[in-house]
Amino acid sequence: MELNRRSHGRLQRCALFCAIALAPAGMSAAWAQATRPVHSPAGANRIGLIDRPDVARFRKRVELALNSAGPGKGLWGVLVTDAASGEIYYERDADNFFSPASNAKLFTTAFALATLGPDYRVGTRIVSFGEIDGNGGLNGDLALIGSGDANLSNRKFPYDKDAQREGPPEKALADFADAVASRGVREISGDVVADDSLFQPERFPSGWTIDDMLWSYGAAVSAIAVNDNAFTLELWSGEHEGDFARYDAGLAADFYTFENTVRTSARGTVEKLAIARDPGSLVIRVSGTMPEGGAPRKLSVAVEEPAEYAAKLLARLLEKRGIKIDGRPRARHAGDPSIAGAPAMQPIILAERTSPPLADDIVFTNKESENLHAELLLLLAAHEKAGATNYEDALKFESNFFGTAGIGAGDVVLSDGSGLSRKDLVTPRSVVRLLRYASTQPWRELYRTSLPLAGEDGTLSERMKNAPVAGHVFAKTGTIGHVNALSGYATTARGTQLLFSILGNNNGLHAQEANRVIDAIVAAMVEELGADEQTKKRR
Repeated sequence: MELNRRSHGRLQRCALFCAIALAPAGMSAAWAQATRPVHSPAGANRIGLIDRPDVARFRKRVELALNSAGPGKGLWGVLVTDAASGEIYYERDADNFFSPASNAKLFTTAFALATLGPDYRVGTRIVSFGEIDGNGGLNGDLALIGSGDANLSNRKFPYDKDAQREGPPEKALADFADAVASRGVREISGDVVADDSLFQPERFPSGWTIDDMLWSYGAAVSAIAVNDNAFTLELWSGEHEGDFARYDAGLAADFYTFENTVRTSARGTVEKLAIARDPGSLVIRVSGTMPEGGAPRKLSVAVEEPAEYAAKLLARLLEKRGIKIDGRPRARHAGDPSIAGAPAMQPIILAERTSPPLADDIVFTNKESENLHAELLLLLAAHEKAGATNYEDALKFESNFFGTAGIGAGDVVLSDGSGLSRKDLVTPRSVVRLLRYASTQPWRELYRTSLPLAGEDGTLSERMKNAPVAGHVFAKTGTIGHVNALSGYATTARGTQLLFSILGNNNGLHAQEANRVIDAIVAAMVEELGADEQTKKRR
C-alpha cells in the first residue's frame, strides 16, 4: 500500500499510480555484467572498504540522516551491498525483523515469475449449464467462471507511463454480455452466477485492519476481480450553500444503497468529508460538507463481496441487451452447492477471455503497488504448482521458494502477498538476498525494471526528481502507518551497481519526512560510492 498522490486527505490511503520509463542508456548492459552469478559469500569487507574515501563519506552521510532528532526515535534496518561482489558498504540491524509494507511485493512478484514464468496467462469464461433452444431460451444457469485474472478492468497493456483504460472499466463484462447475446440467447431460465470457487473464500488476509476494507487498496480478494474489485464514487457540491451535494456511483448504485447527507458549505471553506460502511453491509453513508464551487472529489471504494457484485453487474448488462432473466444474480463460492442445470451435462463455453501475460501484470503491480494484484499472484502461483486453494497452503508453498532463493528459514514471515498485513516481517538481509537471486534469473531485467524508477515513474515519480539520483535507482517503495521502506537496485554516478534495502519502522515522522530520510541515504549511495581510479589501481 502506498500513499496516493491524489489522496482523499484523511479519508484514505491507497496505491500510487505508476508508469514505466526507459532506463538510462547503457544500464541494461552494465547490469547484465554486474549481476552475473556470484559465488563468493555476500558481506565480506575483505579489501579494506573502511579505508576508501568514498565509503567513508557515504557512511558519514547515512549516519547523519539516521541519527538526527526525528529519525533517531524510530528503528532502521539498512543494508547496502555491491551487486557484483557482495561487499557491504553499510549495514545497520540487517538481521533484525522489520515490517516491510509493500516491499513484500518484491518477494511475491519474484515468486510468481520463478513459479509461473513471464508468459503465463489465465482465462475467464462464460458458460451455460443448459442447452439453448430454438427460441433463444437458455434452460439453466449462466455462469461467469473466475480463474484469478486481476485485469478484468479494461486496462491498456503494455503499461506505458500511467494506468490507461480503453473505455469503461466494466468493458470485459460488457463484452461477455455481447457474446451471450450473439449466441442467440433471449431468456435465461436460471440464475446469473459469478463463480469464484477456485480459491477458498478468504476475502481479507490475516493482519489487515478494518480500516483497510473500505478503500480500494484493501479490496477483497477473489478469483473474480472486476475493475480491481473497486468503484469510483464522485461527489460535487450543490449549486448553493445548504444544498445537498450530488454524487454518482456508476453501476455500483445497483448494488449499494447510498445515504448522502453531504451539504454544500460557504465558498472557500474547508472541505470535510466522511464515508463509512459497516462490515457486511450494502449501505454506504457519506457525510460532511463541500464548499460551494469547489472541485469534485473522487473516492475509490472497495467492493466487499466481489463475486456477488460481478453477478449483479453482469445481469444488468445482459438485461440492457434485451435478455430476460427469470432467476437472480448470485455468487458461488468454494463449498457452495452445485450450479443448477443439467447435472450430468458439461458446461457449454459461450465466451472466453485470456489475461495479459504475467510480465505485464508484474510491471503494473510493482509500479502501482497494487495490493489486490499481488494477492492474486501469490494465490495463482501456489494453486498452479501446488494445488493450494487458501492462504495457509499458498504461504507454505512460497516459503519453499525462499530457500531456493538463498534466504534463511525464518528470515521472512509473510501473511499476505502485498505487505498490507501488519503481521509481515522481513530482514534487510533477506531482501538483499532476494534481489541478488532475482538478478541471476532469466527474467532479471523484467523484474528490475518493473520497479519504480527514481524521479521518473510509479511511486517514485515525484521523489528524487530533478536530482542526480533520478534515473539511477529502480526500487520498491513501502508505506503503511509508521512504516517507510525502499529496496532495490542502484547504479552510482561512477557506474558501481548496488543492491540495497532500507526499512524504517516505529517512527513518528510524517510519511514525507520519513521518505526524505530514505532519499538522503539513496542520494549518498549514488553520489559517493564507487572507487576512483587511483583506488582501483591500488586494489
